[in-house]
Amino acid sequence: MRIAAGVDVGSTQTKAVIMSDNGGLNIVARALMDTGANVQRAAERAFDTCCQQADLHSGDVGFVVGTGYGRYKIAFGNTQMTEITCHAKGASFLCPGTRTVIDMGGQDSKAISIGADGEVLDFVMNDKCAAGTGRFLANAAEVMGISLDEIGPLSLQAKHPVKIATVCTVFVESDILSYLAQGKSGEDILGGVHTAIAKRTLSLARRLNIEPEITMTGGVARNVGMVHALEEVIGRKMLVSPDAQFIGAVGAALFALEKLGQSFEFGIWRGDHATSGGH
Repeated sequence: MRIAAGVDVGSTQTKAVIMSDNGGLNIVARALMDTGANVQRAAERAFDTCCQQADLHSGDVGFVVGTGYGRYKIAFGNTQMTEITCHAKGASFLCPGTRTVIDMGGQDSKAISIGADGEVLDFVMNDKCAAGTGRFLANAAEVMGISLDEIGPLSLQAKHPVKIATVCTVFVESDILSYLAQGKSGEDILGGVHTAIAKRTLSLARRLNIEPEITMTGGVARNVGMVHALEEVIGRKMLVSPDAQFIGAVGAALFALEKLGQSFEFGIWRGDHATSGGH
């Protein structure tokens, strides 16, 4: 049995996944925690938590691939890969029909075109500002005085969503406060916030050829209001895996398993069963 791990160190949260190929490909453990100021420590804690869940020692894990913005801080990792490559790989594994990936994280957003076996064909990203990201939503929630977990469900209750003039994280506060002063409901304001982000994301994704099967990845995929808003503006159903937030780590773990001598394509494991190159 081969055991490998992927660790995705994001700007906001760090995710780790341990996978095995024991009689088929399986996710045997997953961990999620805030990244905080100490990136290296967050990676170590996430990996250690996974090992504990799986009742494994760190030495039992044959290969570790790091990804995400903090991937070079994963001291125990064997190699690093970009989050774009790992999200494409992970999305293809969890949602095999996927040809377009929309990744919305804490500080940036990406649209990725992928092939049948999860290879990246093209991508675009917004990493110049926090517009259309989890940070934007967090700021909106803070101004409204509600938790981040509440804003998605509340936005679904909007009857007359307001028009948000800007998707700039710095200026959204003034927009929201202005609408509150006008007596607009929190639901309608949040409906407008989610629609504004969805339109911004569509504008980004249109720079690619948007294929019918679209998978949403990243922490914002847990926001039901954001998923709904994207479906409304794109006009297509979004595929959202229960492991959407872990997809980058899943992709990294898949690459780690390949490093151990196997490859994965079209949902079938095949390879030469080469000798493990673990640490």
